[in-house]
Amino acid sequence: MLNVVQLDQHAVPIRLRDAADDYEVVRRTLAFISDHWRRQPSVEEMAEHVGLSAGHLHHLFRRWAGLTPKDFLQAITLDAARRLLRDEATVLDTAYEVGYSGPGRLHDLFVTHEAMSPGDYKAGGAGLAMAYGFHPSPFGKALVLATDRGLAGLGFCDAGGEPTALADMTGRWPRASFREDPRLTSPYAERIFDPGAWAGGRPLRVVLIGTDFEVRVWETLLRIPMGRATTYSSIASHIGKPGAARAVGAAVGRNPVSFVVPCHRVIGRSGALTGYHWGLTRKQAMLGWEAGKTS
Repeated sequence: MLNVVQLDQHAVPIRLRDAADDYEVVRRTLAFISDHWRRQPSVEEMAEHVGLSAGHLHHLFRRWAGLTPKDFLQAITLDAARRLLRDEATVLDTAYEVGYSGPGRLHDLFVTHEAMSPGDYKAGGAGLAMAYGFHPSPFGKALVLATDRGLAGLGFCDAGGEPTALADMTGRWPRASFREDPRLTSPYAERIFDPGAWAGGRPLRVVLIGTDFEVRVWETLLRIPMGRATTYSSIASHIGKPGAARAVGAAVGRNPVSFVVPCHRVIGRSGALTGYHWGLTRKQAMLGWEAGKTS
């Protein structure tokens, strides 16, 4: 049985602790909006619901996402999602290369990746050693899993959901060995969630562990730049399987390195955000947060 313990908060940069605290308010605000969106609640109503003044909520959103609450909500509407899909046919044709100098890469994580052999995956991760740790992030608690070759897993949960998140992630490679080592995984969390650390000269190493088909889908997700989106059918066409949109959706849902391999940037052809393994509210938060970073 794996035991879940919380990372020593003194080892975590203050900016990540603050972002994690802010996210809880953002999450509650989004939940309120989801329940009352038909009558378009005012910022004052949202603030009252989360126990803050309108001014405090305004400043919190600005600190967390770089957007006002109103701007944030506009960034996650159906119309905004449809705008993200403009020219989506060309999004996946732009090769993702570490160090690419185009303006669209200024906000990217700069990922370099490798895939483990299909045999390693079929063996359930036998012989694979992973360290794990829970860390604050702008989207709740982040569960980071790493091997000696790089980042292998990233999941999320809210307070109290740590055992479920850990069981979810470790169950993907049932024969691997896992040890809790938050001091080893902490640098990954800092690198992933601090935009100031995103630089082509410091690529984030990622290891993709899945079937051949899944890895092809996940590699395609890495081509979607921040501030853009694509659809399941476009990914299917891009990998030469135009009739496999449903299978692509399943592979996207099984992406073990969420946010870094940006499955949250895949939406329905209508612009609907559709589901997300770690919760639709979290997907909304990620897209709104990214809108703030790219605006």
